[in-house]
Amino acid sequence: MVFDIAVIGGGIVGAATMYKLQKQYPELNIILIEKENILSDHQTGHCGKIVVATDESELENLEKVYQTGLKNEIEGIEKIDAKRISEIEPSCVGIAGIWVPCTGIIDFRGATAKMVELALKENTASELKLGHEVTAIQKNANSSTIITSKGNFEAKYLVFCAGLQADRMAKKDGVDLKEKVVGFRGDYYELTEQAKHKIKNLIYPVPNPDFPFLGVHFTRMTDGEIECGPNAVFTFKREGYGKTDFSWRDTIDALTYKGTWKLFFSNMKFGIDEYRRAFSKKLFLKTLQRMVPSLTMDDIKPGRAGVRALLLRQDGDTRDDFRIEYHGNSIHVLNAPSPAATASLAIGGYITKEAEKHFGLVKAEKVEN
Repeated sequence: MVFDIAVIGGGIVGAATMYKLQKQYPELNIILIEKENILSDHQTGHCGKIVVATDESELENLEKVYQTGLKNEIEGIEKIDAKRISEIEPSCVGIAGIWVPCTGIIDFRGATAKMVELALKENTASELKLGHEVTAIQKNANSSTIITSKGNFEAKYLVFCAGLQADRMAKKDGVDLKEKVVGFRGDYYELTEQAKHKIKNLIYPVPNPDFPFLGVHFTRMTDGEIECGPNAVFTFKREGYGKTDFSWRDTIDALTYKGTWKLFFSNMKFGIDEYRRAFSKKLFLKTLQRMVPSLTMDDIKPGRAGVRALLLRQDGDTRDDFRIEYHGNSIHVLNAPSPAATASLAIGGYITKEAEKHFGLVKAEKVEN
């Protein structure tokens, strides 16, 4: 069987892309191929969110965030003062902030699985293949053969949403890509039961434009847990979630790339601070106390870790946000950083529109009875 479209990568962006494509074109046979045995195994409630400034030096950037929110017509967004911050979050201390009442969270892994489930219901000829690692792409006259660890599949068009392996997949497909993906691990702590009452919503710091990562924040999860973090440290294994995980291939790949060293040297102080925090609960707590001073060592316990894929330019610049490339009969999503999970349906819709133009997709006309 020759599929109309193959989506490579079963993270939330790949799932959303399959879902959007299948909803728009139910007559197309689509296959989603994922190397892991479950969906959304790597990068990827309802509560409001406050962005808190704890120092006057952050007020200018806070205003920029607020103006961006207004331009994007964020529902209910408002600037708040110290008194209002304490009303919303009694344990949080700040000099000014932004309140966004419409913000919330969901179970991203559950959402990924549901989108694929709904897509497969649209067309019973479409398929999901888990545990199939793509090892090569073979170009044919009017299609491509996707060679995997458990068999081969043929499709007219390909959409790559490979996350941490995006650059390697692009090269397998013949894309002349100058940039490389570099992985950064983020460690989280969780609040213990005695401290959960101190966080009512989502609490975020003011983003620092000089630093390529958001900084630690507090997130109420759908299971009732409250996460604190993450930090951001260079990882010696792209899919390594432990502090000592190591891969020769990934390490050599990253450390022989000049963009990695450019990033290191331009963010030396930030990098050193992040690494110190990664191995020191006390230093991690000190960062959390900037927004919630009453937290103690007994209030936090080690939590999960995640790895973020960062498409890094040769000059070390990380500002290349959402990045998509076209190559023959393929579309490559090379960079989809945070908030990719939150915006996954919007990203999937965007990719669907791009696929319409690039692949020349035409909806089948409905036959009236």
